[in-house]
Amino acid sequence: MADMAIKKKRPKNLDLPTIRLPLPGILSILHRISGFSLFLLLPFLLWLLQGSLQSPETFAVVKGVLAHPLLKIVALGLIWFYMHHFCAGIRYLLLDLHKGIDLESARLSSKVVFAVSIALTLILGAKLLW
Repeated sequence: MADMAIKKKRPKNLDLPTIRLPLPGILSILHRISGFSLFLLLPFLLWLLQGSLQSPETFAVVKGVLAHPLLKIVALGLIWFYMHHFCAGIRYLLLDLHKGIDLESARLSSKVVFAVSIALTLILGAKLLW
């Protein structure tokens, strides 16, 4: 009981730029950022879907909007957000099933998620945008 009364003097590093996260930590943060970004951009995505399905004229408008180079980069970012969120979500489902929870396989699965999401983004971006 006396041990609990004594507070440990632990160093606190609250300088965010100097904190070095491991790869699974970076993956976790990017998973949250990608999910939040997809949620915020959902009205834009639904507008694109509605416009592409409404009529041939509105499809041409959507195709013209996505022909702009800046919006192609934004669309490529959206594809990566989706692919990263999807691949990381599968990783987290496997972690919930207690598959790959040791340190080595957690690091390996993080690398696999990054590699697969980038590869799928490049494939889909090349196929859909160019």
